[in-house]
Amino acid sequence: MPELSHLDAEGQARMVDVGDKDVTERIAVARGSVLMKPETLRLIKEGNMKKGDVLGAARIAGIMAAKRTWELIPLCHPLQIDKISVDFGIDEAESKIDIEATVRCHGRTGVEMEALTAVSVAALTIYDMAKAVERTMRITDIRLVRKEGGKSGLFVAEE
Repeated sequence: MPELSHLDAEGQARMVDVGDKDVTERIAVARGSVLMKPETLRLIKEGNMKKGDVLGAARIAGIMAAKRTWELIPLCHPLQIDKISVDFGIDEAESKIDIEATVRCHGRTGVEMEALTAVSVAALTIYDMAKAVERTMRITDIRLVRKEGGKSGLFVAEE
């Protein structure tokens, strides 16, 4: 098993020193879903939620969260992010909204946590904006699906 980079020799948490790493393009893609009742999905799709444009707000929230990941997750590095996209797919058959976030930067450390944070906060925003209609929504399957760049190279999750 590989050793954990965020622990020192005594097992204490530490921020990883990335100063000697090469600057490379780093890309991460994360996904997740929000499951809900068909009526809730219809209201979101038609733009009829009382709080307004659910997916528009969720997109902005996800982007903002990715930019602030270093403030939310202990030991994450602040990054100069080049691009963040948060996209949604409406799956009427399964009554869910799929979320995909892609984050790209040129840096010394990856953007996996930023992509995962974007999906998480976008999902939470969907929940927040629709909870007056349905409190039984479920946020599920948040995961890293792709990572490129850095020493470890390409990672693609099995579906």
